[in-house]
Amino acid sequence: MPLNVWILVAAQAFAMCTAPFIVFIGSLQGRLLAPSPEFATLPVGLVVVGTVLAIKPATWLMERIGRKPVMLLGALMGVAAGLTGAASSWSGSFTLLCAAAVIGGTGLAVVHQYRFAAMESVAPEMAGSAAARVLLGGLIAAWLGPEVALIGEGGEGDAPFMTGWLGLAVIQATAILVLAVGYQGRRERVRETVHGGAGGRPLAEILRQPLVWAAISSAAVGYAVMSFIMTATPLSMTELGGHELTDAKRVIQIHILAMYLPSLISGWLTRTIGLPVMMGAGLLAYGTCIALAASGISLHHYLVALILLGIGWNFLFVGGTTLLPRGYHDAERFRVQGLNDLVVFGSQATAALSAGAVLSTLAWSGLLMVAVPFLVLHALLMVVWLTRKPASEQPS
Repeated sequence: MPLNVWILVAAQAFAMCTAPFIVFIGSLQGRLLAPSPEFATLPVGLVVVGTVLAIKPATWLMERIGRKPVMLLGALMGVAAGLTGAASSWSGSFTLLCAAAVIGGTGLAVVHQYRFAAMESVAPEMAGSAAARVLLGGLIAAWLGPEVALIGEGGEGDAPFMTGWLGLAVIQATAILVLAVGYQGRRERVRETVHGGAGGRPLAEILRQPLVWAAISSAAVGYAVMSFIMTATPLSMTELGGHELTDAKRVIQIHILAMYLPSLISGWLTRTIGLPVMMGAGLLAYGTCIALAASGISLHHYLVALILLGIGWNFLFVGGTTLLPRGYHDAERFRVQGLNDLVVFGSQATAALSAGAVLSTLAWSGLLMVAVPFLVLHALLMVVWLTRKPASEQPS
């Protein structure tokens, strides 16, 4: 793999820490500071809101000034999120906690573009492997984020999680250093677009391809269902299942490891078993996860279900990401990538924001059943794509 890909792996390991950090402590600190229990998961959802709000500005800027300056700006927003979160802990302000989540989400919008930058740094047949390789940085983030969150007194003391938030700011500053020193835009096979033009076909014409909808739905359904179940898990474990906070931490850590560990082989799988089979395996993993999680609330039920949830996410997300470039030309990439991420993380935001209310209203088993229709939706879109797939369909 080119050096750019490895630089992005390292940067992802640090910059992506914001996601598992806030997933782990967001609802817990939210419960301490929120005016009512229904708002406990709001900070977790607002991370994705920040991501959605920043997607179009981030891709717009990348098209005009290049990827690297925007990557540096994204990591700087991660630093700002850590400092704002520390201020929320110090002052006991739920508003500042929510602001930290939104700011952190804007930085993550840029991090999610790393996979496309990696794909544009390799030959087309290696695009899936490059995207999967970058996601491997999430393995380190999965372990590092929750560990940083519990630095110092953790959730105890007069300023719960404050030292953890400061630690997050340091981690994001490290990502800035890695990108500034290592990433080279001139090494991309697809050059950065700096003239601000909007070439290629109209977006409406691009969206008439069933392939594009299958790609977008694979990533969107994969992310939304994963976020919906994962966001509710710490509260379900500690309040409904009676498990310890440390047990919830380990389950989330192992779940996030399961999200990224398959990236060791998922790029290879895209070339050997093909994208339809890989996406189908992701749907099967999700269905098994839901069935297992609904059957009990022991630690092992949560643990195995969340492992399956992570594996299913990886297969659907990598599959959708790899499939998407087959539906656009180089001049169209920023518009289609921006639309894709807007749908993906808009769906995730809706899922994360609604998880707390659904859990309070329908309990754990009811929440799981809400996810089923979305799996059916993606299966139907895949059927439409495969039945109308041109024989000559190839990557752009």
